[in-house]
Amino acid sequence: MENTFHIASFEELERLVEESPRNYDLELLRRAYRLAEASHKGQCRKSGEPYITHPVAVAELLLELGMDTETLAAAILHDVVEDTDITLEQITQQFGADIALLVDGVTKLTQINFSSIEERQAENLRKMLFAMSKDIRVMVIKLCDRLHNMRTGDAWAPQKQRDKSLETMEVYAPIAHRLGIYHVKEELEDRALRYLDPIGYNEIKNLIEKNSADQFLEKISNSIKARLQETGMTSAHLEYRLKSIYGIYRKMYMHNKEFAEIYDIYAVRIFLDNVAECYNALGVIHDMYHPLPNRFKDYISTPKPNGYKSLHTTVLGHEGIPFEVQIRTWEMHQTAEYGVAAHWKYKDGGGNNRTLDERLVWVRQLLETQRDSEDTEDLLRNIKSDLLPEEVFVFTPKGDVISLPAGATIIDFAYAIHSAVGNRMIGAKLNGKMVPIEHKVQTGEIIEIVTGPANKGPSRDWLKVATTSEAKNKIRTWFKKERKEENIAEGKAALEKELRRNLISIPEDKYEGFMTDIAKKMRLNTIEELYAALGYGGILMSKLIVRIKEEYNRVLKTADPTEVFQIPKKTGKSSNGVVVEGIDNCLVKFSKCCSPLPGDEIVGFITRGFGVSIHKRDCANAQNLDSPRWVKAYWDAGVRETFTATLELISMDNVKGISEVTTQLGNMRVPINAMNMRSTKDGRMQMSITISVNNAEHLTNVIEKLQKLKHITNITRV
Repeated sequence: MENTFHIASFEELERLVEESPRNYDLELLRRAYRLAEASHKGQCRKSGEPYITHPVAVAELLLELGMDTETLAAAILHDVVEDTDITLEQITQQFGADIALLVDGVTKLTQINFSSIEERQAENLRKMLFAMSKDIRVMVIKLCDRLHNMRTGDAWAPQKQRDKSLETMEVYAPIAHRLGIYHVKEELEDRALRYLDPIGYNEIKNLIEKNSADQFLEKISNSIKARLQETGMTSAHLEYRLKSIYGIYRKMYMHNKEFAEIYDIYAVRIFLDNVAECYNALGVIHDMYHPLPNRFKDYISTPKPNGYKSLHTTVLGHEGIPFEVQIRTWEMHQTAEYGVAAHWKYKDGGGNNRTLDERLVWVRQLLETQRDSEDTEDLLRNIKSDLLPEEVFVFTPKGDVISLPAGATIIDFAYAIHSAVGNRMIGAKLNGKMVPIEHKVQTGEIIEIVTGPANKGPSRDWLKVATTSEAKNKIRTWFKKERKEENIAEGKAALEKELRRNLISIPEDKYEGFMTDIAKKMRLNTIEELYAALGYGGILMSKLIVRIKEEYNRVLKTADPTEVFQIPKKTGKSSNGVVVEGIDNCLVKFSKCCSPLPGDEIVGFITRGFGVSIHKRDCANAQNLDSPRWVKAYWDAGVRETFTATLELISMDNVKGISEVTTQLGNMRVPINAMNMRSTKDGRMQMSITISVNNAEHLTNVIEKLQKLKHITNITRV
C-alpha cells in the first residue's frame, strides 16, 4: 500500500454529492467551503498543497460513509477554529449549534497527544470519550481526519511518522473497530504498520503478491454461486477479498505462525436476503468443502458488541488451500462495512435512535467506571486495554452472553454480570468443576459463579488478577464505601513502610502540612483521603512515592539538619550493642534490607526523626558513603543480645526437606521465629525461615550444618 496523493477539490465533492442517492443541503456545504477557503488562504500542508484540500478530502471520506450534511459541513470547517481567527461563536451564528458542537468536539481532539505518558494524555482521552458519548459523529469525523493524514504521511518527518502511527494503532484503529467501521480500521492499521515496521510490512506485501489467488477465489465464487442457485437461493451475491496486511502481520509476528498456517488470508463473502438463507447456505458450503475443526463462528446468534453479525466458517478448497466463508444478509453487511455510520447511510439519521444509543453504551460504561479514578495514568492503561479489539464471548448458565477482552479472568466475568455477583463471589464452576478465579475465560465456556453471604466482599488481591477497568473499579468502589477506616489504616501503614524503605523521614512538626500538600497535588482534600485512596487502590504507591521524593528533595532536604535531628549527649554506647561514632545513646534500628549481625562490618545512616539505621557495609543501600549522613559504627565488644536472621532454602523434597531442617535446628537449640514455604514450578520446595542467633559467626555455623543436609540444595541469607 502506497500513500495516496489524490488532491481533493470542492468541485469533485460537489459532483459526488449531486450523484449521491441521499438528499444533501449543497448550499450549506458551499457556504462552509467559502468560509474555510477564505480562512485557510495562504496556508499549506507539509506536502505543499493548499491546506483547504485536507478538510475537503475528509468530507469526501465522510460522504463515502454516507454521513449527513451537518457532518460534512463540520468536516470542511473542522480546522478553522484551531488554525485561523474564526471563533466558535461565529460558527454557531452562521451554521447553527449542531455544526458548532461537532467542530468544537473535533477541535478539542486535535490537541490530544497519545504518545505522551503525561497525565494530560489520560485527561484528553477522557474528553474524547465524553465527546463521543454526546455525539458519535465527532469521532467519525476524527477517524476520517486521521485516515487522510495517514494517507499523506510521507510528508512528515520520520519521528512524526512513527509517533502518529503509534497513536493510530493504540487508539484510533481500536475505536474504529469498536464503532464497527472495519474498512477504516484496516486501512489505519496497514498505513500505521508501514511506518512502524517497514521491513515487516514489505515482507508481507510481497508474500501476498507472490501468493495472489484471484483465479482461485474467482473459480470458487462461481462454483458456490452456481450451487446456491441450484438450491433456490437465486438472489445470492458473492465477493472475495484478501486479509489485510496488518491482520497477517499480527498472526505471523505476534502469534508466531507461518504464512501457510494462516487459514483466513482468502475469504469469500455471500450476501443473502434473510437469516434463514444464511444458515441454509452454511449447510451448502459444508457439503461442498471440508470444514476445518473449531473454525466456525456464529455472530448472528451472538453478535459482537459493535453490532457485527455474520456466519464465519473456514473450509479446505479442492486445491488444498484453506479459505474463509462469511455469510450475511445485506443489512448485516451494511452494519459490517459502515458500523455506526450505517445509521446515517441507510436511514434518515437523528441522534435519538434507540439502537444507536445501545451500540454506544460501551463508551458510557468506560466513562462511568473511570469517573472516580484518582490515578489518571492508570485510567489511561485501563481505557487502552478496554479498547483492544480481541474479544471472548462467555455464557452464564442461563444462556446470557458476556463479552470480555481477551485475557479476562473469572473475576472480570463475575463483575461483568453485576457488581453484587462479583462482590459475593467465593468461587466458580466450569463444566460443573471448580476452577480458580485466576482462570482466563475462553469463548464458548459456560461459567457458573458461586456466591457467598451478602456481606462477603471482594479481596484486595483481586485487583492484581482482574484485567478489565470495570472489575477493578467496582472492587475499589466496594472498599472505598465499605471499608473506609480499614482503608485509612492500611494506606497509612503502607505509606509509612514505603517512606522508611526509601530513607525518607519527615519532621513531625512538618508532616501534616507536607502530606496535605501532596494530597492536594493528587487531587484529594485531606491526608485521610490520601491514606484511604492508597488503601483501596485508587492511587498507586509507585506513583505517590515519586511525588513525595520530588517534594521532599525540593522542600525538606535543604532544611537545617539541627531542626531534624536531635543529637543526644555522649555516653559511650547504645542500648542495642552498637557504638555510633560521635553520637552516643541514640536510637538505633537494624535495617531490614540486610539484617546486620554482630561480626558483620556495619555503617550507620542518620535518618530524619528515626535515629540511626544500621546497615551492613556491603549492603546495596550503603553504596554512596560520601553523604554526611553516613557515620561510622561498630559492634560493642560486650554485646550479649540475640538477633534475627532470615534464610532462603531450596529443598528437593517437600516433606523430607522440612523435617531435616527443623530437626537440625532443634538439635542446635536455634529458635525458629517464622517459617514460610511454597512449591516451585519444577516441583521443589522454597522455604523462608527466620531464626534467632547470637552473631554472624553463629549464623555461619548454622548455615554450614544445614548445607550438609541431604535434601537441601541451596541456602541464601536474606
